[in-house]
Amino acid sequence: MENVPPPAEELAFLDHELAQLDARRAQLLARRAWLISVLQSRVPRPQAPPSPAVPRSAWAAPRPETSPPGVQNLLLALGGLLLTIAAIAFTVVSWGHLGIGGRAGVLGVLTSLALVSPVPLLRRGLASTAEALAGLGLALTVLDAYAWHRVSAADTGGAAFAAGAAAVLALLWAGYGSVLGRLGLPLPAAAVAAQLPLPLWSVAVGAGALTTSWALLLTAVVGGAIAWWGKGAAVRLCGCAGAGLTGAGALLTAGLLSFDADTAADAAAPGALLLTAAVLTLFAARRMSSPLPAAVAGLAAVAAVGGVARTLCPDTWEPVVHLLCAVALLAAVRTRLPRPVVRGLTGASAGVQAAVTVWVLPPVLLAVVTPLSWAGRSWTGAPRSAELSGAWPWLTATPVALLTVAAVLALACRGSGPERTWRAGAACSALVLGWAALLVLPVAFALPYTATVLLYTALTAACLALAGRPGPGGPEGAAFTASALACALTGALTVTFLALAARPATFTVLGILLALFAVAAAVATGRLVRTVAACAAVAYATGLAGAAGTALELPLHRTSLLVLVVPAAAALLAARLRHHPLALPVEITGAAAGLLAIALSLGDAGTAASVLALCAVIVAGTAVRPERRTVGPAAPVLFVLATWIRLSASGVAVPEAYTLPVAVPALAIGLLRRRRDPQASSWTAYGPGLVAMFAPSLFAVQDDPYWPRPLLLGVSALAVTLTGARLRLQALLVLGGAVLALDALHELAPYIGQVLGALPRWLAPALAGLLLLGVGATYEQRLRDARRLRDRLARMR
Repeated sequence: MENVPPPAEELAFLDHELAQLDARRAQLLARRAWLISVLQSRVPRPQAPPSPAVPRSAWAAPRPETSPPGVQNLLLALGGLLLTIAAIAFTVVSWGHLGIGGRAGVLGVLTSLALVSPVPLLRRGLASTAEALAGLGLALTVLDAYAWHRVSAADTGGAAFAAGAAAVLALLWAGYGSVLGRLGLPLPAAAVAAQLPLPLWSVAVGAGALTTSWALLLTAVVGGAIAWWGKGAAVRLCGCAGAGLTGAGALLTAGLLSFDADTAADAAAPGALLLTAAVLTLFAARRMSSPLPAAVAGLAAVAAVGGVARTLCPDTWEPVVHLLCAVALLAAVRTRLPRPVVRGLTGASAGVQAAVTVWVLPPVLLAVVTPLSWAGRSWTGAPRSAELSGAWPWLTATPVALLTVAAVLALACRGSGPERTWRAGAACSALVLGWAALLVLPVAFALPYTATVLLYTALTAACLALAGRPGPGGPEGAAFTASALACALTGALTVTFLALAARPATFTVLGILLALFAVAAAVATGRLVRTVAACAAVAYATGLAGAAGTALELPLHRTSLLVLVVPAAAALLAARLRHHPLALPVEITGAAAGLLAIALSLGDAGTAASVLALCAVIVAGTAVRPERRTVGPAAPVLFVLATWIRLSASGVAVPEAYTLPVAVPALAIGLLRRRRDPQASSWTAYGPGLVAMFAPSLFAVQDDPYWPRPLLLGVSALAVTLTGARLRLQALLVLGGAVLALDALHELAPYIGQVLGALPRWLAPALAGLLLLGVGATYEQRLRDARRLRDRLARMR
């Protein structure tokens, strides 16, 4: 709509704005004068006075929130809308009050007036009013068409009449908008109406899905032509939106028809439509230099060719058919098409390849998970061929599809340039997909069990070799190495569980994997690979030891002794490696194997004690190395646990047998610490050992009716007390004296009770009174001394 107001109204608006500017100028000038006076006085700036009051007459009225042109446009739009509603109500509701001549005359007069009125209004410069009346006239033409159908063409179907009316109205509105070029509404309305006839015609004739698709496609062509050659942004936008909607409807309908087709003849018709749409969209993409239409064209071409080709092959190969069509689409890279078009076609191919990859992924996951079931039925007999739970119709096509995508990604990795990161991701994806294809190959083609185990083992070795080979540095090389290592570990676990089906396979696979990971730990270039391989080698050695125990039909607690060989060997190897980066990972994994041995030995107390003692020896040997001194305290703890379990298994219930093995080493450690650090506190050095030695015996004395334990406890406490007095050690003196006193009190308790029973009853109150008198006298003495001190201070000058 036109936004320029009439001259008189614009003049009033300008006067209003100038009054506001004058008032603001007066305010700013007063403020400027005050600031200049402050600067000239060269004194600290005082508090700013309030802004000078502006005479009320100098201020104009508050500025309105809407401009006059905005109010004008809103009023015109509302007026046109209300007139349109009134016309609809008159036509639909109140039509029966007039005869046929009167009805036609009223609508004709109103429509003519509404369509002719914009001409003089435009000459006078009232473009907004002309636009509103033109919109009313367009709406009245639709009502005229409705009235014509009700009066003169009632026997014609509503959809058919609507199709014809839409075509006629589109031509009329287009001509009207071309004649009155200053109006902005008729041409966009004509663009919208031009996209209705064909879809309405297909509904009117009851056309099938394929015919409707062709109608939508032709309508999309019309919309595209309008979007390309239309006049004005609004017209082109309407054409583009219509082309997108109708084109999408045509492609989706034809795609569903092609997907549901059972024969090549049935798929050919929707395929032809899809190919036509692909050609038209590719033409638009070249003209627009946009990747989005090119991607749509690529998807349509794949759906067209793949829909026909899939009917000529078994159902199990449908993913491969569509995948090959997508790969063929990559030939556009070698053409002279614009780069945006090439990117769109490449994106369409990549999308299809990704969809096919996800489509065939479930069998791969099952190929990894299914061997886990052998953990609960190990050595029950190998199956004839590789097993896979569930039935998948495209199982045989899965490895072919994955290998195809992997080959495409491998070819994409070649070259150099700014897309290096992307190529690194393609290389990792190619490796993983190739590994997955070979992993699912045995179950896809039902290979024998032995061949499957050998293939999985070889695949693990190949991935481990790729991970350990020298490669490019940087994040790209690290990502490829991590991908290869992940594939190797996953394959190793899969073949390990699969080998549990038969005893020979178990030992063969465990031995081979142990050798592979040991070699990788020794010769690999990357630290990550060497570390993981070393830990895996120790883990597989542990598994081999456990399998050996099972093969010898040993109980679990006896098998723990075989497993214990692994941490011992790991400790020796780490001692030889010393400061090598692999020493710590080997020791940690060996420690985990030691914990497993301890857990296996808990079923028999004697074996558990032996295993704990052997673990203590291993830890003590490790703690001899200066860089591993921190693990030293674990050795006595393991020794003590072994001693306790052995004593408990032998039926020993004397508490000193459990406490002395702890107390004596603790006191010895405290003695060594005091020799190295004479400033160390005796409580830190000897306190824990003395408490461990005395506390359980002191509690046991309370219920012991015999004399040896109290006597030995007292003698020990006396010796500790005398030692503390001789060496002037507070912990020994206090703890020894306290235990000696409590032990003596325990022994003298019966006699003390007898003495208390023989004393007279008045003795206790008398003693309490004496105590209170003594305390009172002491308190009074302190008060008297305080008063004397106060008097002396008062006499001072």
